[in-house]
Amino acid sequence: MTATTAVDTAKAPADSRRETDAVSPKGRSGRRATTFGAGLAAWVIGVIFVVPILYMLLTSLHAPDKAQTYPPSWTAPLTGANYSNLFQDPGNITPAMINSLQASVISTILVLLLAIPAAYALAIRPVRKWTDVMFFFLSTKMLPPVAGILPIYLFTTKVIDLPDNIVVLIILYTSMNLPIAVWMMRSFLIEVPIAIIEAAQLDGASTTMILRKIIAPIAMPGIAATSLICFIFSWNEQLFAKVLTSVNAQTAPVFVTTLIQTEHSFLGQLCAGAVVVSLPVLLAGFAAQDKLVQGLSLGAVK
Repeated sequence: MTATTAVDTAKAPADSRRETDAVSPKGRSGRRATTFGAGLAAWVIGVIFVVPILYMLLTSLHAPDKAQTYPPSWTAPLTGANYSNLFQDPGNITPAMINSLQASVISTILVLLLAIPAAYALAIRPVRKWTDVMFFFLSTKMLPPVAGILPIYLFTTKVIDLPDNIVVLIILYTSMNLPIAVWMMRSFLIEVPIAIIEAAQLDGASTTMILRKIIAPIAMPGIAATSLICFIFSWNEQLFAKVLTSVNAQTAPVFVTTLIQTEHSFLGQLCAGAVVVSLPVLLAGFAAQDKLVQGLSLGAVK
């Protein structure tokens, strides 16, 4: 290396630093403007989503005659009568909430029991033509639910003779959520180090023990995210529950639709029912928010 080259090399970092210092004020102001704009946009989007929820909550606390006013009265007296009426006969929401809880929790557990081994086979020990298998799982979600409602109704009422039964909803919710659960769990299990599994196999661990002792703790954020999404999908499902149930297996979303009346004021009680039905999902999401964020971001950064 010549002396001139060495001097030029030594001057290069200094020159680059001077250039950076020269443009850094403008660069910083540009970054601040971008950050401010992104933050403002986030606040605007948040307000757009939150205001209808606040309006629903406020309307649920108004008396029936005040809840029906247009434009809405923001200064009307608050009352809890709409909520107390939901838990009184006739029209008690408690059985519907219990039915929704049973269908959502049991179907979510069954989905996890089936999806984790399937995802393990497709991720850790991939089978032949696993891409075709994954496409088959995804293709089951391409048919609109309304297209299959008539044959399912005839099958449940004429073939197996289980009308208005919560077992039918559990089976349907399990089959509906299984494809998305397999896709999600496979993306999570790909991140599990193969060396850990091979070491456990050398120690004589069975596949069941590997899934229970090794895979489950490592993939717990992904399992939490998958279970929460399956629970939300099951809890919010209304089409099949509306057609296949009437009284005994009526779910909470279906019960809320029965609050719509044509003869008297119903908006306050309808909003109260919507708030009560939304609480389990909100509480579940709040309780699992840490693992939900970890699970949804798992595998995003290599």
